[in-house]
Amino acid sequence: MPQCCHIHPSLFARVSKAVRLICWDQPVRIAVCGLVSEQPVTLQASLRYEKGALFRAHARYRADAGGELDLERVPALGGSFARLEPVGLIWAVEPDKPYWRLLKRDVQMPFVVELEVLDGYEPDGGLLLARALHELHFMPSGVRRVPVREGRVWATLFLPPGPGPYPGIMDLFGLGGGLLEYRASLLAGKGFAVMALAYYNHDDLPQSVDTLHLEYFEEAVNYLLITLRLGPGIGLLGISKGGELSLAMSSFLKGITAAVIINGSVAVVGANIRYKDETLPPVTVMRDRVKMTKDGIKDVVEALKSPLEDGKSFIPVERSNTTFLFLVGQDDHNWKSEFYANEASKRLQAHGKEKPQIICYPEAGHYIEPPYWPLCRAAHHVLVGGPIFYGGEPRAHAMAQLDAWKRLQIFFHKHLDGVEVTIPTKL
Repeated sequence: MPQCCHIHPSLFARVSKAVRLICWDQPVRIAVCGLVSEQPVTLQASLRYEKGALFRAHARYRADAGGELDLERVPALGGSFARLEPVGLIWAVEPDKPYWRLLKRDVQMPFVVELEVLDGYEPDGGLLLARALHELHFMPSGVRRVPVREGRVWATLFLPPGPGPYPGIMDLFGLGGGLLEYRASLLAGKGFAVMALAYYNHDDLPQSVDTLHLEYFEEAVNYLLITLRLGPGIGLLGISKGGELSLAMSSFLKGITAAVIINGSVAVVGANIRYKDETLPPVTVMRDRVKMTKDGIKDVVEALKSPLEDGKSFIPVERSNTTFLFLVGQDDHNWKSEFYANEASKRLQAHGKEKPQIICYPEAGHYIEPPYWPLCRAAHHVLVGGPIFYGGEPRAHAMAQLDAWKRLQIFFHKHLDGVEVTIPTKL
């Protein structure tokens, strides 16, 4: 059930205290009472990223005849979004600085969302009627956070409540490096042991990469298998470069049963991938194919040569015995994710392997995150050296994230612990 965050205009600066700990991937029910009958108001939400940028959204509403406003029943009349969007004030937030992507660096601290009720339809000039603060957490109740420094491996392991055993997943993000834990911590609350793995730009790991050695990832896989005393194998969850790495790991390494690839590439991009005496070179970049959007941002979707032409860069997925689920944003402008998923599927089937499931989301962009995460339409790209266009439309992207979160849980439960799970339509 959604956690209700009531706001009453007579209670200025009221802090909303949750009856139970509410995590980011759970819906928040926002309601306002004590207004005048059919009063026009603007609701504004804001949260501050740990690095300083402020993310904000607003929407215009009209109270009902009794002076109440429930966002589950009343559509927005405009603003950052329109129509009935109960959690729109969360997923529609945008940064006040250009090209910032929202990330969560410290999962042990919640994001604090400030909700304000303003009189009338002017978000910058309306009289402030009420304010409430609401905490959205990233450490589900009972989940344990275990830092891992074993051999060369830098990671954090999140363990669900209870004695186990748990199905194990390794979580890999993309370029930019570091150790991002927010997806792993949330997913551990769903009954999985999840290792968030750093592979560069963290502590004594390389600050940049020319070659990614799969022996490092193999060491992490073996650690997870031994520590959790797992049976046949683990799952991989990879987005962007992490999806590319997950395909490579599944092709060269043992102990990987299932993998979810979120907008990953079947071609090696940007840096060599090497395992033992075999090296896959990166696909050719054709800089003359980079275009500019009307906002003056680089659109690089056509910049990578097809792996069908640069055959040596094609990850040999036909060697894999992993079961795959591809989650694809059809408006991904980072690279051609749908094309890559289809080509991986063709090659797997051509070699007698199981046809992977491919789920495509129209108007979804590149960074498909946990539910209610704001769309990143443009942000800095390490390889490009400046901002690029990532694609996506806010509402369609938000709906894609809800569906993808459900599907990957069902997929992993089925293939890692043999349990058929039905996730409620409304998370």
